[in-house]
Amino acid sequence: MQISTDVVIVGTGLAGLSLAKYLSEINPTISILLLSKTSLDECNTYYAQGGIAVVHDFIRDSYDQHIADTLSAGKGLCDEEVVKHVITSAPARLQELLTWGVELDKNHSGALDLGLEGGHSQHRIVHHKDETGLELETKLIQVVQKLSNVSIQTSFFTTDLIVENEKCVGIIGFNGEQESICINSKTTILATGGSGQVFSTTSNPSVATGDGIAMALRANVAIENMHYVQFHPTAVYEPENNQAFLITEAIRGFGAHILNRKGERFLQKVHPDAELATRDIVSKAICDEMNIEQSENAWLDLRRLNPKELRAKFPKITKYCKEKNWDFTTDLIPIRPAAHYQCGGISVDNIGTTSLQHLYAIGECSHTGLHGSNRLASNSLLEAVVYAHNLAEHLGKILDKIAIPNPKYVEVKYKDINYDAVLLFRNELKRQMNYEAIYGSFAAMINAHWSVLALQNKFENRFKEYRTHPYLCETYNLIRTALLILNENKMKRSIDSFLAERTLPAPFIN
Repeated sequence: MQISTDVVIVGTGLAGLSLAKYLSEINPTISILLLSKTSLDECNTYYAQGGIAVVHDFIRDSYDQHIADTLSAGKGLCDEEVVKHVITSAPARLQELLTWGVELDKNHSGALDLGLEGGHSQHRIVHHKDETGLELETKLIQVVQKLSNVSIQTSFFTTDLIVENEKCVGIIGFNGEQESICINSKTTILATGGSGQVFSTTSNPSVATGDGIAMALRANVAIENMHYVQFHPTAVYEPENNQAFLITEAIRGFGAHILNRKGERFLQKVHPDAELATRDIVSKAICDEMNIEQSENAWLDLRRLNPKELRAKFPKITKYCKEKNWDFTTDLIPIRPAAHYQCGGISVDNIGTTSLQHLYAIGECSHTGLHGSNRLASNSLLEAVVYAHNLAEHLGKILDKIAIPNPKYVEVKYKDINYDAVLLFRNELKRQMNYEAIYGSFAAMINAHWSVLALQNKFENRFKEYRTHPYLCETYNLIRTALLILNENKMKRSIDSFLAERTLPAPFIN
């Protein structure tokens, strides 16, 4: 089966939904097809707790301060012009979200309530309690479903990009009825989110399997800095759960402490900001402390906080504690770092253009240069909506000049598989991919690299036709994305080791 559309958007998180809305506002005659891998709301946006970083209080805060915080968190590896553009665009994008019906918390004076998170020098996080992502996703789905020029397909698995004459002319995949579908489009947008499911423990939902990255890799699209994987320091430690329940760092901004097995705080020995240092610093400190203690987790202490205020500001977290029979007024919550955010991705310019003509990428699957090697908290939702706006303005100007392609369509026959046999590969991948594989010793990183390389070779030999089943293709995407992360990490670590060990000649003195 073949379908034609002006724009196909793969992914229905904040990036994909807001792009559809912006495009419809610019030109309501543009035909847009939105594709969701499972249900419409199953994405990283839905689970985002913290909020959106926006300079709102221009008396205490400023663009310069937010820019400085972002550059500092990114370890000098951000694109400064991108940082300036995204941060100065934030108030306008926030106002549009409010116009679309998104509700954010207010303080006692009726102004937006501004939260504080790690790495931020000022309170600037606008939020909807601890369910900001849920609020954004729910309201934008309602908005987009009312747009007459937008069609939505759920339970659609995209297997590959279609490339002809060095141009992306659409995608191919399976619909919910296991039918092979070719979608011809003037432009294709990947808004496929991150790749947290590559790792043994992650805050990401089951759909975050690096599909956009793997599709781009197979189409020879430029990808960069995939080894910059951000771990969130305060994920609930429950080894039986692959998707770890996340505890927003806004709760540390509210006063929560992190303790070791002895019940002692230790972050203040590592960084002057203690629990409010950036995520990379806090995650490393927790992992180092666990290694010293030979323990499986650290502890989050909420006992000193006002219970009434805690329940009002963080209902999702307090509800989870109740479900687990944890009394946060007396009990400590077990935590450890979990893979959280993909700071690298498909290389794009300031409107989301990739290295392949007519292919664009926005949201977590893209690499814009905003985050550097470590994302500043609550900058990602901001990035998604800013780039959706930028891309919509660009596409609004060029779509009329592009003809809908008619690529050669080769139908892919769906084949049943042995799920248990494929699951063995996923389990082995997760066993190899953990914090130590990325940020541990050089030996741990090399061991993970060779193990995953061997796993990829074994998979390719056993399953030569990965396109014939979504689960098979998704598993291959996981392995390919993991190996890309490890390859880039190995190269970076090797170069760093070489430079560190290199002996420079003494300066010439006349």
